[in-house]
Amino acid sequence: MNDRPAILVTGGAGYIGSHACLALEAAGYQPIVYDNLSTGHRHFVRGPLEIGDLLDGTSLSRVFAQHDIQAVMHFAAASLVGESMADPHKYYINNVNGTLSLLAAMREAGCKHLVFSSTGAVYGNADSKALSEDHPCAPINTYGATKWMIERILADYRTAYGFGAFCLRYFNASGADESGTIGELRDNETHLIPRAMMAMQGHLADFAVFGTDYDTPDGTAIRDYIHVTDLAAAHVAALRLLMQGHQGGAFNLGTGNGFSVRQILEAIARETGRNVPHLIKPRRAGDPAYLVADASAARDVLQFSPRHSDLATIIRTAWAWHLKAHPLKAG
Repeated sequence: MNDRPAILVTGGAGYIGSHACLALEAAGYQPIVYDNLSTGHRHFVRGPLEIGDLLDGTSLSRVFAQHDIQAVMHFAAASLVGESMADPHKYYINNVNGTLSLLAAMREAGCKHLVFSSTGAVYGNADSKALSEDHPCAPINTYGATKWMIERILADYRTAYGFGAFCLRYFNASGADESGTIGELRDNETHLIPRAMMAMQGHLADFAVFGTDYDTPDGTAIRDYIHVTDLAAAHVAALRLLMQGHQGGAFNLGTGNGFSVRQILEAIARETGRNVPHLIKPRRAGDPAYLVADASAARDVLQFSPRHSDLATIIRTAWAWHLKAHPLKAG
């Protein structure tokens, strides 16, 4: 009999969720993956896989009853900023309604511990200072708006139903597991580092820098990049606190260091020995100029400090993954 506490991981077949499952296993928990495999990958799954949609309350109730779920890590969401602006209905249904469905199943099962995958996009436009959790939330894209709505819902659930819920606002998840078994793999890749690497490999002909006229030192947008392995560790730290009776709250996960798009491309060239072919295109709707975390609260409360989030490690592990997942094209 498996006596490890069962943790439901929604979206556990995806990029961040699968890394969280690795961290859960290493920490002595049993991840139970719940995923509809619309964007996730079966071969990323660690532990039992339950195929289902968040909007399917009957399926969720069955999974809670079958596995005696002790807590939930909630990663399942539509997450493309551009698509969220073009199709907001999809995002409100998938993200907000899906979360409400999950919360209903949790209440029915008497499960009141949740670690929620939120985002720095809840802050919207920001100045050139690292953002702390008391910065006003004013998302400028639909994706960020849905995450902010869910945070507000969870605050009400804490008060009304006694839920313990951490909302982990992370910035730019990046890199890949050192084992090389999982990494960023999407049919529609939108993130800077994997797109740049796909361009170097000859798998992407239209890699572009979106906007060179931002009010930043080199004109390109600045972001805070955190290694996905560090993100996973922070989720486990939050889970442990919930299991000890902590009520949770909202915490930034980042490094406090911002790098521009041009700086990232230069770092990729240094680490791989290859220049990144790219186009210059106008800014995209919903992209702020600057988004960097003040992560001191996570350090103090979660006892979390990134260990793998230097650019060299991020790029080295991401490149190793991409060479495996997308071999270089001949010529």
